[in-house]
Amino acid sequence: MTDLHAHTPISDHLEKVTGRAEFISDVVVPGMLHGKILRSTVPHGIIKKIDTSAALAMPGVVAVLTGADVAQLNNHWGPSLKDRPLIAIDRVRYVGEPVAMVAAEDERTAEEALELIDVEYELLPYVTGAEEALAEGAPVIHAKPEALKDFYFKGEAKPVPGTNIFQKYAYEHGDVEKAFAGADRCFEGRFEFPMVFHYAMEPHCVIASFHNEGLTLWSCGQSPTAVQKVLSRVFEMPLARIRIISPYVGGGFGGKASVKIDPLVAALAWKVRRPVRVCLSISETMLTARRLSATVDVKTGVRNDGTIVAKSVRILMNGGAYADTGPAIAVKAANRAIGPYRIPNLKLESVAVYTNTVPGAAFRSIGGPQAVWASESQMDEIASALDIDPVELRSRNILRCGEHVRPDLRPIDVEMAEAMDIALKEMTKLQSLDADAKTFGGTALGISDPGIMPVASVLMRLKIDGSVAVVSNSVEIGQGVREVLRKLASEQLNQPMHAIEVLTPDTAIAPFDWGTAASRSSLMMGLAIEDAAKDIRKQIADIAAIVFSAEPSAVRLCEGGVMIGNEKKTFNELLHSYYGIDSGEIVALGRVSPHSNGGRLAQAPLFWETAAGRCGIIADVETGEVKVKHYVSVADVGRALNRAGAEGQDEGASIMGLGHTLSEELIYEDGQPINATMIDYHVPTIDEVPENFVTVLIESGTGPGPGGMRGMGEGAILPVAPAIANALATGYGIRIRELPITPERVWRALRDKRKV
Repeated sequence: MTDLHAHTPISDHLEKVTGRAEFISDVVVPGMLHGKILRSTVPHGIIKKIDTSAALAMPGVVAVLTGADVAQLNNHWGPSLKDRPLIAIDRVRYVGEPVAMVAAEDERTAEEALELIDVEYELLPYVTGAEEALAEGAPVIHAKPEALKDFYFKGEAKPVPGTNIFQKYAYEHGDVEKAFAGADRCFEGRFEFPMVFHYAMEPHCVIASFHNEGLTLWSCGQSPTAVQKVLSRVFEMPLARIRIISPYVGGGFGGKASVKIDPLVAALAWKVRRPVRVCLSISETMLTARRLSATVDVKTGVRNDGTIVAKSVRILMNGGAYADTGPAIAVKAANRAIGPYRIPNLKLESVAVYTNTVPGAAFRSIGGPQAVWASESQMDEIASALDIDPVELRSRNILRCGEHVRPDLRPIDVEMAEAMDIALKEMTKLQSLDADAKTFGGTALGISDPGIMPVASVLMRLKIDGSVAVVSNSVEIGQGVREVLRKLASEQLNQPMHAIEVLTPDTAIAPFDWGTAASRSSLMMGLAIEDAAKDIRKQIADIAAIVFSAEPSAVRLCEGGVMIGNEKKTFNELLHSYYGIDSGEIVALGRVSPHSNGGRLAQAPLFWETAAGRCGIIADVETGEVKVKHYVSVADVGRALNRAGAEGQDEGASIMGLGHTLSEELIYEDGQPINATMIDYHVPTIDEVPENFVTVLIESGTGPGPGGMRGMGEGAILPVAPAIANALATGYGIRIRELPITPERVWRALRDKRKV
């Protein structure tokens, strides 16, 4: 019924641009209070005293929550390590940590009351850098954090007690040292990746309400069931009494994955026993979550013809004051440093540490940009030293479809050589447009192993009038998942798009889903819809066989009903005849598990997400400013369910990559974040988007989803930084190993080159 490839407008766009789409800040619950958060002004300290009396005396203030109030609760939580208090209890560990909360009748009163709370700290030594955190004598931020097994991600964190290390991961195959000794050349380099902020359009916002039936929470989180699980543990309540509703969410990028401020807001609602809404500002959100910064040491051994014989990677990640999803990020960073190449001898090590900074969290292609920045930059360094074209060097080492990145992982299921070739050809076309100023090109490749848990379910209800309700916990965060689910249901049930309604995620009615993250929603929900639709078709065929004495095999779905031979029967006629009343519906639950498809979903990764990027740049040698004039992004998506939406996802990831490449960095001085504001933190604007931007989607049909689709939307961020750095090296003879590539860094590199 539907052309899934068409450039059709996404159905909820009109709601969003007209302001009719409901976000949490639009939700009003009767009797609702407004909450505001008082945050720590010191990076590390013991709370000696909190005086809330003046705030409580202020008219309109209902309550103030502090650490003393949550003593009776299971007051520490976390997705991988149980290291985070609901609110600071005895000490604070970073500037911005919640210390107290005010609930008032209106936002202004709550905001003003914060100024009346007096907090006295005993300052403690602090560390903001990862190397500092490992140094002898460094203050230990968490003495002995408790690891949670298989809580949110498969596996567990491996903290080292008595140190700041909360994750240590190692992998090795082959004999790396022997291979290095036998290599013709070895190349070593250190690369730095900064802390960066997600900058979703909608800051975090949550409403919580305790009532006789339990707890209802309107969440901006990407994972409603993860929020539900954390709240169940904190308040020691059955999951069935906790309801999470997820209306439209204004972007996430991982900053709203897992759980963020939900337990804190719920704790305030628990104290006042009235609904409470807390909406953060952009600056507050910048003090809530950010990407882990990293130092990446890469060593590669090669033959003189460029063949890679060995590689070792050591990644040190700055995870901030609380581990959050950092343990999983450290593992993924190591895997994503390998690249799409044959490496017979490989050694990976990744360490994530606590520091007195904003907690690190999941961020588009977790760990990937940090790792690929280093590995793909070094590939060009090797090519230059061996006098081999960088594309040719990659071609000599690139994996073919069916070969293994690692022996213990699923074979690569795409042809990366094809993607690289397309990127090169498209850039050649764009560079032919250069008139006054010649652009210099750079290439980079990236692959990632999405951390998908193959667990999902969807409920489908076919009503007597032919309308279909799709009920799931897949959150609409701007990626267009509601439209994709409508299209898939339309295709599977052979019904028109206007007959399909995708409901707002609500754990009270929607079945379990792991979360909206890791490029998984369309793929996993697609498989679940496929399963549910199969059940609906069978039920309809069985009913038709009973009511109309038809052979089940002769029953076909058509718009609004079924065809039995050449005769059409509406769903109303079918169900009315079956139930004996003018009512009824057909309900099916679609499930996906590691055992689905004959167990083929159990092996990790479920699929490989890939990207090839090539840029054309110009640098101003007087100011150091880098202008990306052309950019080409190529991704194998298996099957594009909505081409316009898929292209938008790919382009958005590439532009986000421009941010951490050229300008974005959360900077700390003396334990304080000095640019955590909209004015001081620079994200790319429309003026900085490349003049010529080409996105190519390869539809190989090799993915595990319906029609061969695979997840996408994250991979395109991977090649951007190394491609631009490689172009600078090719065109201007400078190699920059620290992001962002600011005008000052470029200018200094050019100056140093002239001195030599």
